[in-house]
Amino acid sequence: MPEQEPYEPERVIAGTGMGGQMDLGASEAVTLEKTPRGPDGTGPQEKARSLWSDAWHDLRRNPVFLLSALVILFLVVISVRPSLIASGNPLHCDLALAQEGSRSGHPFGFNGQGCDVYTRTVHGARTSVLVGVLSTLGVAVLGSVLGGLAGFFGGVWDAVLSRVTDIFFAIPVVLGGLVLLSVITSNTVWPVIGFIVLLGWPQISRIARGSVITAKQNDYVQAARALGATNSRLLLRHIAPNAVAPVIVVATIALGTYISLEATLSFLGVGLKPPSVSWGIDISAAAPYVRNAPHALLWPSGALAITVLAFIMLGDAVRDALDPKLR
Repeated sequence: MPEQEPYEPERVIAGTGMGGQMDLGASEAVTLEKTPRGPDGTGPQEKARSLWSDAWHDLRRNPVFLLSALVILFLVVISVRPSLIASGNPLHCDLALAQEGSRSGHPFGFNGQGCDVYTRTVHGARTSVLVGVLSTLGVAVLGSVLGGLAGFFGGVWDAVLSRVTDIFFAIPVVLGGLVLLSVITSNTVWPVIGFIVLLGWPQISRIARGSVITAKQNDYVQAARALGATNSRLLLRHIAPNAVAPVIVVATIALGTYISLEATLSFLGVGLKPPSVSWGIDISAAAPYVRNAPHALLWPSGALAITVLAFIMLGDAVRDALDPKLR
């Protein structure tokens, strides 16, 4: 009669599923018990991902996102440290070199005042990125707060905000900039940022209002309200995380538009003014000499176009990743 194996409490016997048995360690048995099964019960089930982790999973495999992110990262780096690739002074000009073409050490040539176009183009990225980022943050915060509160509480607050946004939508952006900024003598970026925030928040407000109205009707919000959750907890813990995705998408795309708007206002002479360095200022200065020195207009215009396109491409990629209907 064969000897009986001694009982070991740390070992267990598990069925193989085909009529046999196999000897497993306790740690392995626990693993089998805790491993979730798929719908057919035969294999492990992939761990569910949240909306944000699923979106990041898609973005990392999207070539449009990767390309635009690399361009934006490069712009941010040269905005913080333009001396890394352009060691010259953007305000140093020599009229003897006016409208000259490219030469050694000056690959983009010189503009009508004899300033190095390459140096001014690199340093102009700082102003454009700064205005775009700060304007977007201001618009997103102000629009999200006002629109979110209007969508959550409704009633008179919602009606008043809707009429106010209609008034702001009726104001032509460029004409409003010509009127408002022409009376401001400050030569900093803050008047331009303030103007963009003033006319840009209604768009984000309407997006946030619609998202909050949709989110507050979900069952989990109603359940939290029935359990006694306060309005602030409902907004911050349950509604805002599920309503912020459309705001992020619209704000990302609008960032490129705000950069273009700053260049337009500077071109018209009511945005940034010399001696500030801006792509809009350089385009305005090079326009009268476009036949004799087209390079002075080409490079700042190209830099502006690439920057705006990069942010629009980034916004499109983020929209595709955050919208489940597009998958």
